[in-house]
Amino acid sequence: MEQLPCEGCRGLCCGPVPVTETELKKIKKSIKAMPQKKRMELANQQRFFGTCLFYDVNNDRCGIHAVRPDVCRMFGYYKEMICFRMPQLATKTDRQVRERPVGILSVDFTWHDFR
Repeated sequence: MEQLPCEGCRGLCCGPVPVTETELKKIKKSIKAMPQKKRMELANQQRFFGTCLFYDVNNDRCGIHAVRPDVCRMFGYYKEMICFRMPQLATKTDRQVRERPVGILSVDFTWHDFR
């Protein structure tokens, strides 16, 4: 299996990110448990428009990797959210939806919702 060339992408492909109610609860719990200094550093970063609010620009990675939404777990292999450097890897046409999304991170939910 080919690896995604994420290094140096700075989150350009990380969005829009639909999130379910279950995922939202896990993320909120994780954010509350995060040290305040780390949480504030992540919250105050400037991101490209549409990039997930949890993308850690300073470290070039997901800031909530352990509790990231399912669509992010399929990133690069899901046609709705593909890697622009290797779009041929996006092979899944239909996401296996267990729960309907309740919104989009950075659009419907912002850092205000996680404080």
